[in-house]
Amino acid sequence: MTETPTRVDTGPPGADADEKTTLVAFLDYVREAVLAKAAGLAEAQGAAAGVPSGTSVLGLVKHLTAAEVYWFGWAFEGADVPHPDFGMELAATDGATDLLAAYRAAVARSDDIIGRCDDLGRRSARPAGKDDAARSLRWILVHMIEETARHAGHADILREQADGVTGR
Repeated sequence: MTETPTRVDTGPPGADADEKTTLVAFLDYVREAVLAKAAGLAEAQGAAAGVPSGTSVLGLVKHLTAAEVYWFGWAFEGADVPHPDFGMELAATDGATDLLAAYRAAVARSDDIIGRCDDLGRRSARPAGKDDAARSLRWILVHMIEETARHAGHADILREQADGVTGR
């Protein structure tokens, strides 16, 4: 019997600080989990659908990039950026290097927006979401933790299917 390769799993952040610091620490924690799942995968493995719906590790990264742009840039800041496509389908031009770089850039932009806001109760510049409501930065942070964590779990399973690697 062969041994399943593992990565060292890291625990949640130890931040027990003010609300904003704690929320951002948990969001960064789950963002890093997604990046860890994509790290070291061969291009074909990252793009391969692991389930009948067509979901792939790189498709999840593409989707989460759109979520970062939508919630922090388009909705909260009201930035003049195109409304992102939340699809997970990969185009022929969607390579791992570019998708991961785009995710990191979106995260950096989101972090800048978060850093400039001193009031978690501040409402988004644009109404957003399924019910088209103005959202507080607090709500957006919690939603993005939930959204990113859920997809990190999907990526965890897809990664294990792709090459047997488990853990972070």
